[in-house]
Amino acid sequence: MADLPNQPWTISSADLFKKLDVSEDDGLSDAEVQQRREQYGANRLQEAQRRGPLQILIEQFKSLVIGILAIAAILSFAFAQWIEGFAIVFAILINAAIGFFMEYQAVRSMEALQNLSSSKAKVRRQGQMQEIDAENLVPGDMVLLESGDMIPADLRLTETSKMQVNESSLTGESVPVTKTTEPIEGEVELADRTNMLFKGTALTRGSGEGVVVATGMQTELGHISELAQEAKTEERTPLEKRLNQLGRRLIWVTLIIVALIAISGIIVGKDIRLMVETAVALAVAAIPEGLPIVATIALARGMWRMAKRNALINKLAAVETLGATSVICTDKTGTLTENRMTVSHVVLDSGDIEISGEGLEPEGEFSQDDETLNPLEHDSLRPALEVGVLCNNAALQPEDSNESRVVGDPMEVALLIAGAKADLQRDALLEDMPEVREEAFDPDTKMMATLHKSNGDYRFAVKGAPESVLKVCTQILTSEGEKELRDRDSWKQRSNDLAAQGLQHKRW
Repeated sequence: MADLPNQPWTISSADLFKKLDVSEDDGLSDAEVQQRREQYGANRLQEAQRRGPLQILIEQFKSLVIGILAIAAILSFAFAQWIEGFAIVFAILINAAIGFFMEYQAVRSMEALQNLSSSKAKVRRQGQMQEIDAENLVPGDMVLLESGDMIPADLRLTETSKMQVNESSLTGESVPVTKTTEPIEGEVELADRTNMLFKGTALTRGSGEGVVVATGMQTELGHISELAQEAKTEERTPLEKRLNQLGRRLIWVTLIIVALIAISGIIVGKDIRLMVETAVALAVAAIPEGLPIVATIALARGMWRMAKRNALINKLAAVETLGATSVICTDKTGTLTENRMTVSHVVLDSGDIEISGEGLEPEGEFSQDDETLNPLEHDSLRPALEVGVLCNNAALQPEDSNESRVVGDPMEVALLIAGAKADLQRDALLEDMPEVREEAFDPDTKMMATLHKSNGDYRFAVKGAPESVLKVCTQILTSEGEKELRDRDSWKQRSNDLAAQGLQHKRW
């Protein structure tokens, strides 16, 4: 029976294969897979206890104000004030119905999203490559990876080719991490385990192969999920606290009113039953039956508006908590953001060109000095955009596709979007200029290049770090044609100025 290594990044691939009792060439046999599945379980995260319809309905009545209204209804019926009693009951039921409907829809939507998150994995078993559900992976499985794949479990890499991984979901680091296969000595932080891949991250470039060393709740993502479940508290939202505070005040005010009216009436000689009924009627009248409905409708509208912006909230009161947030502290992008980039400026010899539009929508305008221009007719801008689209491994899916809208490195996706805004589609460009060869991004040279055949000639498309590309450039394209590049220092300064403005930049 295989034992899982405590620190798989510290041992060599050969030793890891021995420890996991797996053949590098053939992978696991069906019998071994079945045995390990029984030993380690399915490769899925433990789901938090689902909130059923009955639980959601009961939670609509867990409010001090609702409790006060319920007591008021009982007293109204007790003293034959039928209209008042039914009105209060009706208000309670309307409030519960609105809250139940909104929360039930949100909970079911979130469960549907979890069902959509299932993925496939390519593995080598019994000497053959197979595609299986990621849930069926077991420790010791040999997993084959390509650019765009989601990492299905924690893996120790055994082979890599120009591999880079987006680990922002775990570390918050928005820049893709370059991966290797060399062992790492000692206890190192998760972000420094460069020969490991972690469940839930994404392969943005390159390819490789790894062996599964942890599945399900034993993965790093599983540990985070476990901590999140343990940290759950019944902390009330600011609105709930204020409503409960109002409810407590109403109780005291109502009791004082009832006591004063009853006592004063008895003192002046009024009928005791009449004074008690009068006091109860005034107390019931003092309770705002419409308050819970108004609060619930306001929260429901907030939840509905959030849903229109693709934000699902599974508890109605959480809408107010989000709205009350005034400060968010974060040290990096990629943790609380979508880890997306947008090309907003293109710096050319003729000046800066601004590009409008954000996100993944391929709609925007190109302007220079507040004047709109046609990028396809610009002598310098069009070649720059073409290079950004050609020297690229990302992909944009049609909006009606069932697949993810984008696949690949966020920076490369931004370049494709910028090209799409100028009606430069990668597929169309490749038909005119077929790709002959690709030099994948190299961390040492900090550049990537693709070679294309164009009208009987060859065209190189290169992108990379500004200092690296400038170092090998000899000419620059201007509005007057190609000229010798002499002022590298000024271009470096312009690059630094962009960085000072918080703009991510590449040179191509």
